[in-house]
Amino acid sequence: MTDWSKLSDAYGSADGVPDLLDRFEADPPGVWSELMDRLCPQLDTAFSAGVAALPRLAGIAAAREPAERHWTLFAAGPIVSSARRSAEGVAALQLHATEIAELARLADDCLRLPLEPDDYLGLLGMALAFEGVEVWDTCLDNLAQGEFEVDCPYCGVDLFIVIGEDESFSCSDDYALGEVVRAPLRPMDPAEAAGPAARLHERALADGQPVVARRLSYLFGGASCTDCGTDFPVAERVIAQATLVVPPIPPAPAVHGT
Repeated sequence: MTDWSKLSDAYGSADGVPDLLDRFEADPPGVWSELMDRLCPQLDTAFSAGVAALPRLAGIAAAREPAERHWTLFAAGPIVSSARRSAEGVAALQLHATEIAELARLADDCLRLPLEPDDYLGLLGMALAFEGVEVWDTCLDNLAQGEFEVDCPYCGVDLFIVIGEDESFSCSDDYALGEVVRAPLRPMDPAEAAGPAARLHERALADGQPVVARRLSYLFGGASCTDCGTDFPVAERVIAQATLVVPPIPPAPAVHGT
């Protein structure tokens, strides 16, 4: 049994978390925000009670049909991603490796459903979190929104990387305010792709998501700086920016017996 009194959430003692999980199980969409405010505020802060809740969340997800479990996956995914940013969090996650593997399986089932591209990308990010894939577990939301902010590796100017339905380009000015100089993005060649680029592209196609596969080809393709003309791989700058902007997570208190 978990001794919740020895764990903490965003409000202090985690004594109230079991009741909160009961309410979440009964009404996931209605309680999701409250649950995350306590277990993983801002979706990027790890608390010991959040990690300790993973077995219960895995059970809630397993008890639902794939089309009805996304709220639970979107609760567990940020907890896993956030906890992984500290040595203490990694150690706590290892105590729940079986449940996290089950969450990965459950998320994979959901990805085979007929989903809208943005919904698919959100669930794919959760699946990557459970699989231990860093950066892309949190950055795919930007791909759903169609925009990344990076800097040029040569001149340092801030750039927008826009991956849209009609066009995909880079620019250094706010394109929403009017006409700006745009440099078309260059999609990757799937035949030459390797690593995460190949795996994610192939996965999207296998799941019947050609729109997502096309977006991924630009994410893992090339861009040019509209100020100095330097060519660069988009994914490398996305990784550099993600590493720069993610604040360090304070060590999570140790999780005591389950």
